[in-house]
Amino acid sequence: MSNIKRVAILGSTGSIGRQAIDVALENKDRFSISALSTNKNIKLLGEQAALTRPQYIAIADEQAYRSYVEGPGAGCVMDIRTGIDGIVSLCGDQDTDIVLNALVGSVGLMPTIAALKNKKRLCLSNKESLVVGGDLVTRLVEEGNPIIPVDSEHNAIFQCLHGHDKKEIKKIVITASGGPFRRRTKKDLKNVTKQQALSHPRWEMGPKITIDSATLMNKGLEVIEAHYLFGVPYEDIEVVVHPQSTVHSMVEFLDGSIIAHLGPTDMRMPIQFALTYPERIPSMVPGLDMQACEDLTFEPVDTDTFECLAYCYEAGIAGKTYPAVLNAANEEAVAAFLDERIGFLDIPSIIRHVMDAHKPVEVSGVDVLEETQRSARRYAGELISKIRSVRA
Repeated sequence: MSNIKRVAILGSTGSIGRQAIDVALENKDRFSISALSTNKNIKLLGEQAALTRPQYIAIADEQAYRSYVEGPGAGCVMDIRTGIDGIVSLCGDQDTDIVLNALVGSVGLMPTIAALKNKKRLCLSNKESLVVGGDLVTRLVEEGNPIIPVDSEHNAIFQCLHGHDKKEIKKIVITASGGPFRRRTKKDLKNVTKQQALSHPRWEMGPKITIDSATLMNKGLEVIEAHYLFGVPYEDIEVVVHPQSTVHSMVEFLDGSIIAHLGPTDMRMPIQFALTYPERIPSMVPGLDMQACEDLTFEPVDTDTFECLAYCYEAGIAGKTYPAVLNAANEEAVAAFLDERIGFLDIPSIIRHVMDAHKPVEVSGVDVLEETQRSARRYAGELISKIRSVRA
């Protein structure tokens, strides 16, 4: 029997997906790519399919799907699927061993659930799966078959905790670069442009996650994700600003010892670790040159200016459907900012108003989450329209 693991990469045309393909191609003796998916970037998907020859591909956007099957995909021997159902179906194929979920946004929840139900190894880079559906997802995680986190911070924490019982944890420390607006005040941020917000000082990421990094919403979502991944109370999860991004996260134990994970700012390293765990193999990424490292500094987070982080703690602690509402409002507000329909500081304002209007319920199933998010998105859309009309 072959030892080659077959990997389905969901969101293959995004930043994480592209780098995951790099890792798989660098280790052809270990991995083959069984499936790829995209939302609508069919040009890149076609190039990736020609390079990796997967058995299945999925295109979420219906119009993009039609363009592909009538164009470059015409006569293609691959199984081509469409919609979120098509992406979800990739997580149950017998020809797949590992699902790497690199989708952006809450759309990643159903594939996460499907991968776990189908007993696939789940390498998770879609934090919204746990932010929106953490209660549902954690019920599906079997003992001895953990979710392997791909995001650099949670991958680092996962590695720091190796061999330790969670009862030994005193505190998890998640590091944040501070984004492009570190040490800025609210007054400084009033007229921030889309281009400025997309200029991250350390990481190359997709537009949505880059804006989340600029508002520090990304760190807040990571706090909620860490709570579900590692079973640690919110009061024991701390965020600190670490502008060098060399320390990816830390764990403080009950005896006062701190274990930190250091590494280069290259996502191919945590992607490879997730795919090969528990084994470690040589990486295509050059190791960290300790003598060339900058000074390692740590600063407190200014939650008065970057309110989104505080809202995430609030939503996480409140529980029920609050995290799903927070995430839905943020996705709508970020999309509006990227379309230049609202200003940068309107993002936290919209989230605050949507959260304040929400009446939480217990998360009894996916249908509850879907209705909650629809309602939150509608209200966020109304707020966005009001902002536009006032400024027109």
